[in-house]
Amino acid sequence: MKDYFYKKLMRLTLPIALQSLLLASVAAADAFMLGRIEQNAMAAVSLATQIQFVQNMIISAAIGAGSILGAQYWGKQDTRTINDIFCLMLRICGILSLVSALACVFFPQYLMLAFAHDPELVRIGASYLRIAGWSYLLTGISQCYLTVMKISDHAAASAWVSGVAVILNIVLNAVCIFGLLGVPAMGARGAALATLISRIVEFGLCIGLSYKKSFLHPELDSFFSRNKLIEKDFMKCAMPLVGAMLLWGIGFTSYTAVMGHMGADSAGANSIASVVRDLVCCFCNGIGAAAGIVVGNELGAGDLTTGKLYGEKCMKIGYIIGFGSTALVLLVTPLVMRFVRLTDQAHSYLTGMMIIMAVYMIGRAVNTVIINGIFAAGGDTLFDMYSLVVCMWGLAVPLAFLGAFVFHWPVLLVYSCTCLDEVGKIPWVMYHYRKYKWVKDLTRETV
Repeated sequence: MKDYFYKKLMRLTLPIALQSLLLASVAAADAFMLGRIEQNAMAAVSLATQIQFVQNMIISAAIGAGSILGAQYWGKQDTRTINDIFCLMLRICGILSLVSALACVFFPQYLMLAFAHDPELVRIGASYLRIAGWSYLLTGISQCYLTVMKISDHAAASAWVSGVAVILNIVLNAVCIFGLLGVPAMGARGAALATLISRIVEFGLCIGLSYKKSFLHPELDSFFSRNKLIEKDFMKCAMPLVGAMLLWGIGFTSYTAVMGHMGADSAGANSIASVVRDLVCCFCNGIGAAAGIVVGNELGAGDLTTGKLYGEKCMKIGYIIGFGSTALVLLVTPLVMRFVRLTDQAHSYLTGMMIIMAVYMIGRAVNTVIINGIFAAGGDTLFDMYSLVVCMWGLAVPLAFLGAFVFHWPVLLVYSCTCLDEVGKIPWVMYHYRKYKWVKDLTRETV
């Protein structure tokens, strides 16, 4: 059983972590390539992509609920119910993606004003959103297909699709940003065009793969039909996730807005720190997602004892990943400082941010594996929302805003406030974990 657990966990973790790393690499490529041209272009695109960040938070609630239920029904090998879940995800994510795309394409300058007051940052960011906004229409739909691949033992195929799209995106970034191969240099607009083309390719690959043998695709004859019992279960999982994702997403966006309003140097340093954070978090994201599937499969199959045992193993792995991530951030800091081109002041800010972030990574890894993986596997999604209300919105966000706009604290002290919530809630997370409310079979015998 021990060997089976680790083999299955790694079989899921490695493709999902790779997929997360590849996706984060796009943001890194945007930041570093634009940073080689102009600090303002890098900062503006980093701020503009917060719009998609918010969209992804909402979409993640829908695909998160689908993943929770889907993993348990896959444990029962009930593909008919998984199809109903798949169609429900597509309907919800399609509508949300359309709204987001229209807002970015037609009202980009108003969206940018929420994140920056510098006219140049607003102008560059708006030019990026007018093009990249069209890609947001496809993102939500593609994510539904990729999620179903992961829960149905095709995590490697999901990673392959993302890998092709990301490599294409990075290559096109270089071509369109710098003006290679006869293409005119487009700067921030080039980064947006590269994103759009790669998302079109990703969408096409998702559709094509879904019709291969052993893969799942939505049945069109049931696309608009309703399974009320599944919808009820779905909403029970999804609503707390929506609350949690919005609280977390808007909270993180607020942090970015605070750092953006503290000046271009602060925004530039924070954009690089955010990219490094997202890259380092990839493996803990992979472990968290894999833990949710592995534990969920056992709970859905009715083996609650094994599900609980697997949860214990995943929790311990979360701590190992956390301390490893801290060491990794400290290790790469000198390399990052040498590579990026920033003003002296922004360079100083970034050094401090990297040290602060190294401590933050312990809490981020542990909470990702336990809350987003283990708790979610058994449908225990309310805890995440409660913890965010208390730790992020009751502590970190107010302190950051007060420090920046009322007390006028130094940039690094304000940045420290934005990192308080993850480390601070570890004791609460462990207390809730030991209650074992997450050990639950969510499936129905007949649906």
